[in-house]
Parts: sequence; C-alpha cells; structure tokens
Amino acid sequence: MPKYSYIAKSQKGETKTGAMEAANEYDLARALRQDGYILISAESQKQPSRKFNISLPFLSQVSFREKMMLARNLKVMLGAGVALPKALKTLSLQAGSKKLARALLDIAEEIAKGENFSAALRKYPDIFSEIFCSMVMVGEESGTLENNLDLLAKQMEREQELRSKIQSALLYPAVIIAAMIGIGIMMLVTVVPKLADTFKDLEIELPLTTKFVIFLGTALAEKWYLAIIIFIIFLFLIRLAFHTKFGRKIMGTASLKIPIISVLTKKTNSAHTVRTLSFLIAAGIPLVRSLEIVSQTIGNIYYQMAIRQAIEEVKKGSKLSEALKKYHDIYSLTVIQMIEVGEETGETAAVLEKLGSFFEEEVATATKDLASIIEPIIMLVIGGAVGFFAISMIQPMYSMLSGIK
Repeated sequence: MPKYSYIAKSQKGETKTGAMEAANEYDLARALRQDGYILISAESQKQPSRKFNISLPFLSQVSFREKMMLARNLKVMLGAGVALPKALKTLSLQAGSKKLARALLDIAEEIAKGENFSAALRKYPDIFSEIFCSMVMVGEESGTLENNLDLLAKQMEREQELRSKIQSALLYPAVIIAAMIGIGIMMLVTVVPKLADTFKDLEIELPLTTKFVIFLGTALAEKWYLAIIIFIIFLFLIRLAFHTKFGRKIMGTASLKIPIISVLTKKTNSAHTVRTLSFLIAAGIPLVRSLEIVSQTIGNIYYQMAIRQAIEEVKKGSKLSEALKKYHDIYSLTVIQMIEVGEETGETAAVLEKLGSFFEEEVATATKDLASIIEPIIMLVIGGAVGFFAISMIQPMYSMLSGIK
C-alpha cells in the first residue's frame, strides 16, 4: 500500500501536514474526512512495486456498451431517489472497466465538493463524448436530468443497434478473407520451399510467376519476423491515416467513391446526422450547438466539413435546409426536404426522428445487400488466388514433361 504525504485543512481553517498509508487518494481523503479534515493535496512518497504489465491504449478504452448501460442505470437510480454521488459510487462498483470505475469515483468526489456533474464529466473527454456531456448539462440547467439520461440511453441503444447490423454484415467476409490469408501463408511456408528444392535439383528454367511465388514463400519461411514487422507498420499507417487530415480525406473519398461501400456510407452518415440532431433538439439544445456536436461525432470528414459550413450559414440567418442544399451529393434530397418540412412546421425534432428511423431501416437493407454482393466477389478472389498459385507451380512441371517427349 502506498504512503502519501498530504496537506489538509479543518473546518476552522487549521492546516495539517503528515503522511499516511492509503490504497489511493480517494481512500486518503475519506480517512482524513473522518478526522474532520479536508484533503488539499497529496503526493505519493513511494510507488508500490508492480508486476510486469503492458498498458495499451486500445485495451484501456471504455466500451460504448458500458457507457450506454451507465446512462440507463443512472437514470433508473436517480428516478428511485438515490443521490447522484451515491449513485455514481454504486455504479463504479458494477463497472467492468477499471478506467471507468476510477473516473466515476473521482466524479462523485468532485460533485460532493460542489462541482457540476457536466463539468466533472468534461474532465474525462476520452470516456464521455460531447453528446453525453451536453445532454447532462442541459438536464442540470433545466431540471430534466433524469429525462435527458433516458433520451441519451435510447439514442445510444439505437446507435449500438446500427453498429451491430453493420458489423454483422461485415463479419462473414472478414472471416473468409482472414481464413484465405492464413491458408495462403501456410501453403507458401510449408509447400513452396519443398517444391523450390525440387525445381532446383531438376535444373529447369522457371517462369516469372513461379519465381515470384518461390521468392515469397522462401522469404516468409526464412524471415517470418519481417512479415510481422511489415504487418505492424501497415496497421500503424492505417491508424495514422485516421488521425491526419490528409489520411482522413483519402479514407473519406474512398468510402464515398467505391460503388459497393458508398451507398452504405451515405445512408449511415445521414442516419447518424438526423437521429443525433433530432434527440439533441428534443433535449432543448440550440440548433447551432446541436450541429457543432454532430460535426464532432460524425465519422466521415466530408460530412464534418459540410456540417461545419452549414453552422456558419445558420449563424448568418440561413435555414439549415438551405445551407445543406449545396451538399446534395452526400445528403440526399430526402434529407434536405424533410428538414425543410420540419422548419416550416416547427416540428424539426419529430420529423428528423422519423427520418432517422427510415434511414436506419435503409442501412439494415443495405448491409444485407452488401453481404450478398461481397460473397461472390470473395469467391472470385479466392478462385483467382488458387488458380495463380496452381498455375505457377504446375507450369514448370508441365514444361519439363513436354521436354522429355
């Protein structure tokens, strides 16, 4: 257990310094509070010995489902009359992620000191999105925190359902491609080197395709570690592409131009835009602020740019439907017309909610179609790869038998 040097003050303003063992700063503050002191600052004197541990960013992420359950359970507990700090502490015990558990305890502590719930949440931007924080802030200001948490949980459930449909559609192709790559590597490592030795003993002239296959198989068998390094570099470059404007533009352009993918990309981003905008407006968040939140949460960079430009137009007094008309190549005429109807009737949130449901159904249909389209393409690719390998290996043997005649 670590030992902390601390500075604390009593309610009378008396300062106390000292050292105490505690599991963490939260336990230290609780122990001092029992003695009538409030912890001001603390510093660990000695770090406890730890076992070898690797902390990777993607392993420490709090899952979307866990945050969804947090919103739902917190709404239930507040509705039952449980105080917010107590509810957060209780939910921290149920959290599967240690990162989330620590954050909830710290947030409960901040609220107990007088901090607003939304302000405390904003200290953890890697856990709580801008949507989450804004919904809580509006709920605090309007006294509808319980209702806003309910809206937030329902929105997250719909988003999770949409993600699941897309992931399910892509799971089968991913498994087939992974199996194909695995079998291909196994053949290159185990079969090709033996055939290469046979061809070498026979001293026959090899076609260019056969030389390429033999080179690839020999390289994988003898220098397999280079393949792992190249694969890691490839993953790093892909990750980098998602974190640079240039890379995101390339990925965004590809997703909007590839025939099979473009339809799903447009429907998914349109569904996210109208559904998120709907529930933010319904929660009482102003239109401009709602659009800013949408621009921060949408994935494709071209949709982000469109929303940000629309924000500037709306600030100048334009209607949202007018601002989006210039982006008819990514937002369909249906989206623009339905937004216009909502603006004219004053029922923007309700109209967008219905439109969001429509697009979610469209995404479900598109994902089913995507799976049926990808399957024959994968079969063609596998057949081509097998044919290339077979011809490359059989052609030298056929040439040798022809020479014997």
